[in-house]
Amino acid sequence: MGVPVSQMWTVASYVISQRLKGRKQYPLVLMLEPLFRCNLACAGCGKIQYPAHVLKKNLSPEECFRAVDECGAPVVSIPGGEPLMHPQIAEIVAGLVARKKYIYLCTNALLLSQRLDEFTPSKYLSFSVHMDGQREHHDFAVCREGTYETAVEGIRKALERGFRVTTNTTLFEGADPQSVRQFFDDMMDLGVEGMMLSPGYTYDKAPDQEHFLSRKKTRQLFRQILSNRAEKWRFNMSPLFLEYLMGKREYKCTPWGMPTYNIFGWQKPCYLLQDGYADTFDELLRETEWERYGTHSGNPKCANCMVHSGYEASAVNDTFGSVRGFLATVRATLSHEYKDPDVMGGAPSNAGSHSGQLVQIAAPKA
Repeated sequence: MGVPVSQMWTVASYVISQRLKGRKQYPLVLMLEPLFRCNLACAGCGKIQYPAHVLKKNLSPEECFRAVDECGAPVVSIPGGEPLMHPQIAEIVAGLVARKKYIYLCTNALLLSQRLDEFTPSKYLSFSVHMDGQREHHDFAVCREGTYETAVEGIRKALERGFRVTTNTTLFEGADPQSVRQFFDDMMDLGVEGMMLSPGYTYDKAPDQEHFLSRKKTRQLFRQILSNRAEKWRFNMSPLFLEYLMGKREYKCTPWGMPTYNIFGWQKPCYLLQDGYADTFDELLRETEWERYGTHSGNPKCANCMVHSGYEASAVNDTFGSVRGFLATVRATLSHEYKDPDVMGGAPSNAGSHSGQLVQIAAPKA
């Protein structure tokens, strides 16, 4: 596993305490967006398509701290935009470390080497570097040559200084499974702590609308990528969520598990859809019509979504929601090769429980 034991223990204790309190809706990760502007213009991104006056705005450190305290989630992901363009991002991170929140600062790493001196290594801070595959694939995805090498250099410098570093990869239609698998080898050889994966989501505002994956194609792609795994691969994710991407499990969306706070407020219903905003986290939970969202709702905007911000919290809830879910997580953690002779890298072998039928898990009712 690519997650430190202390972090796993903190998350596990938090989830169990929420369930003992009888809470069916609770946040696991706060998606804190302190700004939308970026130094890249990726074709698959819907966050940078705002008008200039919006892109100039920042959340203040005080606004960030208030949202984190109000939400109470043990993990805070800081996406954007590009967070390292925020003039007070180091102050924001320091305040969250003081609160003992586990932070994933999501960055394209173009500014990472320049700003490293402003941060202090901590078990609570991980730089989550957006890497969309090997050099050619990554540079094509972000629409600028040379970004892969700059990001790799930033990763090396951060690791040399003792920072936690993970990668975050979004895969789209046309991704080459063999190249992705080689990319995993490259990142492990580079020394990152773990890797995060997600299929691309069909942002309405994204310039490129032709290369998002359907659910069927997502499962086909991730089965090709994640079967017959190399022993050295480490993923900074729920193993049951990875099984979900491979089509071995079915979950209902729990968008409240990873709520979003940005310059407009608490975004309804999730990081990826904008159906209005709430002034407080409590209002978000109470007034959002959660039944309208997720693939099981019939909402066409959710039809092809299998993104971690909607479904990884469902997988984590499954882990701690029953003995079966907990044992499945233990099994997936200890026996993680997923041998499959029908996909690349496969060899005839007894695939065991991982080759069985689809397991259907319902989310907690709203």
